[in-house]
This record gives sequence, structure tokens and C-alpha cells, in this order.
Amino acid sequence: MCLKQIKLLNRLSSEEIFNIKSETDFENLALEVFKYQADNCKVYNQFIGHLNIDVSTVKDVAQIPFLPIDFFKYHLIKSNSETTEIVFKSSGTTSSVQSQHFISDLKIYQESYTKAFNAFYGDIKNTCILALLPNYIERDGSSLIYMVNDFINKSEHKNSGYFLYNTQHLFDVLQILKSQNQNTILIGVTYALLDFVENYQINFPELIVMETGGMKGKRKEIIRETLHQVLQNGFGVAHIHSEYGMTELLSQAYATKNGLFKCPNWMQVFIRDTNDPLTLLADGKTGGINVIDLANLNSCSFIATQDLGKKHPDNFFEVLGRFDNSDIRGCNLLVG
Repeated sequence: MCLKQIKLLNRLSSEEIFNIKSETDFENLALEVFKYQADNCKVYNQFIGHLNIDVSTVKDVAQIPFLPIDFFKYHLIKSNSETTEIVFKSSGTTSSVQSQHFISDLKIYQESYTKAFNAFYGDIKNTCILALLPNYIERDGSSLIYMVNDFINKSEHKNSGYFLYNTQHLFDVLQILKSQNQNTILIGVTYALLDFVENYQINFPELIVMETGGMKGKRKEIIRETLHQVLQNGFGVAHIHSEYGMTELLSQAYATKNGLFKCPNWMQVFIRDTNDPLTLLADGKTGGINVIDLANLNSCSFIATQDLGKKHPDNFFEVLGRFDNSDIRGCNLLVG
């Protein structure tokens, strides 16, 4: 690594990433991260070269090329030579290739999900965290389970924990928490939440039900509005919350109602033309979801996902489905 690259890396700290205050801050830092990763991520560098893009000519965030997410299945995506602390792996069938995200600094991931959660939901210590994530807990390498484990530990509430298949126990605990007026978040994979409300009904208006998306092959996909209405009725809540995250990212966006997601300050979503991937679309247009996640400092921050969506004013976005030729991954799979 040359002296110029070392100096640039020294300026790119997690403290700077997580203290972004404005759009200008984000754009300036994103361009710095782009230059660093274009030089130091071998796979990203080769991808840019194949596009015949001169890095020195990229002066605007809209000009940054996004690496197709499938590259995480077949290549080592890293922007440094540091030792790997953990490898996060995507969910998938035995016949599909898993994405792998090689993490060299877990503190960045921990800081990212903690600060984002606190920004949307307040201090974790004041909340009881219940997790209904059977398909995640039963496999190794889930970044979601890593995050939820930490949330459960930080909540310091005696009832926080996982509920694999003992739904009766979950129902009993929800009844107790309701009677105690305890701030509670139930994080669940979509099909497991549906299984629960088919067998149990509870009227817990203060409960936050957060679905992480997807039927994981367990159920037929249904439109978001129908899904959320079923869950609202089953739990007695006014809105269903959603989390948008994936193995290849170190940040999450959250939707607190109506399926409209919002990113933390160090993450942004753009919509690309499905017929011309280098062209970004205006608000209200449906296309492929591109993500800039500056917490991905040591891998690649510029990811072209296989999700379809559209942006709304004030940087809200929604997920509308997936490309027909993409396989099932651990992220929001809702169809709307």
C-alpha cells in the first residue's frame, strides 16, 4: 500500500462514518471511501476496470459504480489485508452458493447496528428483545443472529431471548410483558410470525413487531399490505415494523409503518434502471436497489442488490420484490 493510500485510510475512521450530519458530509466521505476501495479492493478495482471507468473522473456520488451483490458468492471482497475476525454467510438451500462477507473489524459492525437501533428505537437497555428466528438460529454465520444476540445481552431484561418452536411459551411471555407495560420488540422472520398468529391472538398495542422479511421457502409469498394486515390483527398492533439488512452489508434500514424504509445517516439507497445498470432513476420509479453502506469500509460500500424497489421523498424507500433470476437470500423478500 502506497503512502497516499495509507494517509487516506487513516482519515477514514468509524468515528467519521458514524458522525455524518448532512448530505454534504455523506457525499464527501462516500467519494473518499470510493477512491480508497477502488485502489485497495482487488475485485472492485477489476470490476471498475472492465467498465472502463477512470476513478479520477468520478466527482459525484451518482457516478460511482455499484458492485453486483453476487460477487460476494464467488470472490473474496476485502479492501485491506487485516486478519478476518468472522465470516458472515447468507442463508440458502444446499444447492445454492452462499454469499460470504469477510469482516476484519467487528467493532464497526457493532457500532453500526447499535447506533442505528438507538436512533430508531431508543436505548436497548430499556427494551425487552424477543426473537422468533428459527431458520437463522439453526445455521452458522448469520449476521442477523450476531446482531440480535448482542441486542438480547444489552437489553438486560430477564425475558429477552429466542423462541425456536415453543410458541406457547412466547405467547405466555407476551402476556406477562403486556401486563407489565414493558417496552418490547418481537423480531421475527415472516413465516414464523404468520405461524404464530394462526395459533395465537393477542391484543398488545404497545408491542413492536419487526419482521425481517421472507418466507424462506416455507410459505407462498404474499403482498406486503395483506401480510401486515394479518400480523396487525394477530398481535393487536397499529403497524408492523420491518428491517432491511443482508449478509453483504453492515448496516440496516428500518420501516416503522407502511413498508417505508429509512436509512441511518451513513447508509443511502439509490434506484438503478434495470435495463441500464449505470443509470440512476428519480423518485417514484421502480428499479434495482443500490446501496451505499459506508460501514462496509473494509469490504465494498457500493452494492447493487437483487432487490426491486423505488424511492420516495425525504429518502424513504420501499422494497417491491426481487429479480426473477435471483435466488433466496437473507434479506427483505416482501412483494408489494
